[in-house]
Amino acid sequence: MSQKVLSVEKLTKHFTLGKGRTLQAVNEVTFDIQKGETFGLVGESGCGKSTIGRTIMGLYEKTAGNVIYEGKNVHELGEKDQFQLRKQMQMIFQDPYASLNPRSTVREVISEPMEVHKLHKNKKEQLDDVYQLLEEVGLNRDHANRYPHEFSGGQRQRIGIARALALRPNFIIADEPISALDVSVQAQVVNLLKELQITKGLTFLFIAHDLSMVKQISDRIGVMYLGNMVELTTSDRLYENPLHPYTKALLSAIPIPDPDVEESRERIIVEGELPSPINPPSGCVFRTRCPFAMEICATRKPKWQEIEDNHYVACHLYSEEQEVNSSPKTIVNIR
Repeated sequence: MSQKVLSVEKLTKHFTLGKGRTLQAVNEVTFDIQKGETFGLVGESGCGKSTIGRTIMGLYEKTAGNVIYEGKNVHELGEKDQFQLRKQMQMIFQDPYASLNPRSTVREVISEPMEVHKLHKNKKEQLDDVYQLLEEVGLNRDHANRYPHEFSGGQRQRIGIARALALRPNFIIADEPISALDVSVQAQVVNLLKELQITKGLTFLFIAHDLSMVKQISDRIGVMYLGNMVELTTSDRLYENPLHPYTKALLSAIPIPDPDVEESRERIIVEGELPSPINPPSGCVFRTRCPFAMEICATRKPKWQEIEDNHYVACHLYSEEQEVNSSPKTIVNIR
């Protein structure tokens, strides 16, 4: 039986901007992550996926909802318990150029959390641990005394991964760890993360906007739009049978490496501009860009419901209140 590591329960995060304005970054998002799995969180820029990661880590205070890690409510822990939790939960940041201190050597970058948490008895033991981590991420001990600016983007991200592993965590949030890297390097980093997951028994929350890359690493995928979770299921099922119109549109944008299929397939184009999270649309937040929007979409927020085993969606097209001619069967199959 799978062991639940993380539960996110109706997590909400709003930012107060002043003059009575509120930016609704995340709205009542719910999902679980099982031990040893990689949960992918995808969506276009501004959908709130990185905010979810930072709120889970406690870098942002929640507005509402709960984040439960191994039975502990992350946002209700005292300072001492929060400190201990950092050994178990770590984060890989998006930009390897901005997330590393340019004034510190690689050895200092990786060893700093070790020193803060007093993991080793002496400097030699600590240095040996740094060398081991560098080798585990595909670098070598000669890199320990160099500075971040002496490395390529891919190498810097490997250093960031080594730093995240320094405290031997069980759970890692990878916040778009490949988006700032060259395409040729992205697959290498993804393969490294998959290898580390196996050898170290890690659990990942993998945040990205590239659905094609997320499929390569994720067991399950949640699709975000304007602060809301719109679909969640296994990686294979999401690609084989996407339900939400937004998911269909995202998948239709992925090129297929077959000229004949690519030329003949039908695409769903999401038209219009992404609404502002300061003043999101009423009802369904996707309705202003949805080719299948109905009257109910403007007045009522769709329920988060399980359509089939382990396949959840928030869309009125799948509501029991709709007539037969509004059923999902009328949607064009873009796959």
